[in-house]
Amino acid sequence: MNIKRDSYLNKLIRHKHNGFIKIISGIRRCGKSYLLFELFKNHLKEKNVPESHIITIQLDDRKYLKYLDPDACYNYVESQIQDDAMHYLLLDEVQMMKDFESVLNGFLHIKNLDVYVTGSNSKFLSSDIVTEFRGRGDEIRMYPLNFAEYYSVAGGDWDRNWDEYCLYGGMPAILKFETDADKANYLQNLFKETYIKDVVERNNVRNKTEFEQLVNIVASNIGSLTGVKKLANSFKSVANSSISEPTLNQYLEYLSEAFLINKVQRYDIKGKKYLNSPCKYYFVDSGLRNARLNFRQTEINHIMENVIYNELLIRGYQVDVGNVGVREKKDDLYVRKQLEVDFVANQGSKRYYIQSAQEIPTQEKREQEEKSLLNIRDSFKKIIIVEKNIVPRHDENGITIIGLKDFLLNTDSLDF
Repeated sequence: MNIKRDSYLNKLIRHKHNGFIKIISGIRRCGKSYLLFELFKNHLKEKNVPESHIITIQLDDRKYLKYLDPDACYNYVESQIQDDAMHYLLLDEVQMMKDFESVLNGFLHIKNLDVYVTGSNSKFLSSDIVTEFRGRGDEIRMYPLNFAEYYSVAGGDWDRNWDEYCLYGGMPAILKFETDADKANYLQNLFKETYIKDVVERNNVRNKTEFEQLVNIVASNIGSLTGVKKLANSFKSVANSSISEPTLNQYLEYLSEAFLINKVQRYDIKGKKYLNSPCKYYFVDSGLRNARLNFRQTEINHIMENVIYNELLIRGYQVDVGNVGVREKKDDLYVRKQLEVDFVANQGSKRYYIQSAQEIPTQEKREQEEKSLLNIRDSFKKIIIVEKNIVPRHDENGITIIGLKDFLLNTDSLDF
């Protein structure tokens, strides 16, 4: 099965020979190795790069275990440099190697070596390591299949594919399975045997039960404002367990480091500042989130919001939750009220205010969705995305309304 990941492949091609270490990061099993060892390697061959000038090391393959030793890895790569022509190093799961920072820095001194690595743990992109690379680390963040990539392979009816994508998500291997039972079993085993096990072992989590309960609570609350104090209360009421706020923060950080979830901060649009807790969390893949909850909570409005958030990240936007303070009259008194904008998406000089609304069946619902947008006084574009396939339009308030299909399949849809 050939899955095109053109947006990532084109990034690698654009960044060739730039003197930086190209670091492909992302959750395990999202396709990083396929991108590097199939798509990018094929590109190099098409550009007439000899096989002998493409050095491959996959550290999670038993064949390459000896190269987990930093010196052995460096010496092997150096021995493969045959002449003055450019050589390409494709190194998979680099975080498995002890002291990999110094090894990669060593590779930077080999002038005719272009280095590409993958990693599944954001710790190896921490500020300390960025310092080690002296600003010469070039991260390319990779995600599971977005809907356009999924649809290009699955083909067929839009509605059916959208329903399946909402339920089972975009982990590439999901396209190999035909039955619902096989898809569900794959995702549940992947979550338990790969992600949970990996996080627990890497971080030496002592109370695995509490940690897994936290995963369930976060999965149940995607798109809802969540703070550690609220989480601690949930543990008391739901799990009958006490857990400290620092421990909860640490567990959430572990999940973020494994690229399983993303934390989204609130941004005060009028005050132009970030707000502290609570914040929101979204899963990197809706199928993994659903599998974690045994497919019991598959509310389309929450999943649609999660899919839109991930799509914005994939397109390179910085995404926050918007907060708009307003004064409203109630019983002859003015009271302050906080309204929410689902997403504030920024990219360079561009900014979009976006609401996710599964449907707008009534005028009352429309006014509810537009209220926060109409209280924003700047001139940036304001958009409502609805699930129904509609012709994009601007309403009398200047708000753009587009259908989900247009948004997901057309990368220029926000500029309609």
